[in-house]
Amino acid sequence: MPDRTPVRDAAAPSPVPTPAELDQRLHAWQSQFTGGRSPSTTALAGLDWAVHAANSPFQTAALGRSALTQWQRLMEAFLGGNPAIAPMPGDRRFLHPGWQTRPFDLLQQAFLLGEEWWDSVARSQPGVSAPNERILAFTVRQWLDMMSPSNMPFLNPEVIEATRTTGGRNLVVGIGNYLRDRSGEAPTGFTVGGNLAATPGKVVFRNDLIELIQYAPTTPKVGAEPVLIVPAWIMKYYILDLSPGNSLIRWLVGQGRTVFAISWRNPGPEMKNVSLDDYRSQGVMAAIDAVEAICGDVKIHATGYCLGGTLLTIAAATMARENDDRLASLSLFAAQTDFTEAGELQLFITEDQLDFLNDIMQTQGFLSSEQMGGAFQMLQANDLVWSHAIRDYLLGERDSPNDLMAWNTDGTRMPARMHIEYLTSLFLHNDLAEGRFMVAGRPLALDDINLPIFVVGTERDHIAPWHSVFKLHLLNDGELTFVLTSGGHNAGIVSEPGHPRHHFRIRVRPRGGHTVGPNEWEQSTVAKDGSWWLAWNQWLDERTTGRIDPPQMGAPGFLPLCDAPGTYVREG
Repeated sequence: MPDRTPVRDAAAPSPVPTPAELDQRLHAWQSQFTGGRSPSTTALAGLDWAVHAANSPFQTAALGRSALTQWQRLMEAFLGGNPAIAPMPGDRRFLHPGWQTRPFDLLQQAFLLGEEWWDSVARSQPGVSAPNERILAFTVRQWLDMMSPSNMPFLNPEVIEATRTTGGRNLVVGIGNYLRDRSGEAPTGFTVGGNLAATPGKVVFRNDLIELIQYAPTTPKVGAEPVLIVPAWIMKYYILDLSPGNSLIRWLVGQGRTVFAISWRNPGPEMKNVSLDDYRSQGVMAAIDAVEAICGDVKIHATGYCLGGTLLTIAAATMARENDDRLASLSLFAAQTDFTEAGELQLFITEDQLDFLNDIMQTQGFLSSEQMGGAFQMLQANDLVWSHAIRDYLLGERDSPNDLMAWNTDGTRMPARMHIEYLTSLFLHNDLAEGRFMVAGRPLALDDINLPIFVVGTERDHIAPWHSVFKLHLLNDGELTFVLTSGGHNAGIVSEPGHPRHHFRIRVRPRGGHTVGPNEWEQSTVAKDGSWWLAWNQWLDERTTGRIDPPQMGAPGFLPLCDAPGTYVREG
């Protein structure tokens, strides 16, 4: 893996900045106006399209004819009173009944027909590279999303009706909502260590990268094998320990499990040169050493979520290569190991984009949560940006604060070196799946992992699409239990028993068994109502060697340092 960090330490810059440093500062400044996206990436995609369009004059001319067809369809809708086009599934911008009345129905139809045409323009030129076509289509969609009549208060019948009904109070309240959001005010009524991240426990180990929490037992006997949870460092760990009613960690403890969880440090500029392998060695492996010291000579049910699952898989493959047999099983929640179908996040992963991102991070020392969150929001701009803005700022409405909203505002940062290594080696080059990912100078093979594996994908995951998560079937021939659950990347994992309308599919592929494709798997696997947590707990029970007295909290050399949730989770 190439080292993309500057040779000179940024802590001691030369008196006169080099040209490279000046370009880094320029790109960091540009990122304030581009949402962290490289303007060169978009420009190159547009140039690719333009060159092919110029060399295909007859196909390009056909776009004019298709535009006339769209106008004809609009006129037929105007004269006949029947819609010419319907919103795409999941598009909720035009659900209000006012959009079905004149003149708003025609406004809606004109926009949807135009949107359809512009998307066909972006995808109209054979020969444009697939990444450039996706980037161009995405850019066009962002502009169209912004220009939607639903975003204009004087064109949106729902906003007009609310303004008339309330005498404009909706707009006054909306301005207040906007100012509170700009100030960074978090949802009220939720505190870390109070009603969030409140499962009792102790921090039993701390280094420069992690705090390890051991949770207090609540049952007389516990499973002999402890559970170690490795969360993603892109988020605070307590997504798995929200309110007591939907905390996976509290629920596991209640099922008679000894549970440990890593709480990652929120990095600042001083951690810019922390590497991805540091996260493995000082994070996962340091935690395994601590759990072994506390629980004795028992194996560990290792569990990883999102990026934490990818890192845990790297650690497990390294342990297998080195004949380290301290793991009893491997559970992965919404975690990718093959990144060839990583969804729309691939729009942000090109050589040019990563160079631009690297310049931003070398200037700051990290990638901020706002910069990271902006990219995720743009992937679903209608749902996460514009519908939110309409509801909160134009209609003056506000969702009641909940624990997930409070967690979502509690962002984290990403160290510069680690993040660029992760994006380059895994997302861009897919080194882990293709046998090129190096640890200690030697490549890893995921097929070396000889453990029972439990994998969870979620139906509406735009961060780790379940088809991508499913690909572990192709990389490891061992026993693999795959679950496809309702919900998205977060809500599908936080799926406590008793919650209505949850369902999941589950199937076991035995060691050496045949693998089917994801679509065939979904069609031939019966959906079950309820929470997949119960199925996972049963799976753990089947791999538990017995019940024992709970281990002591901590051990010599790993004595409790403070109460859970510790100090790192409180770092802003």
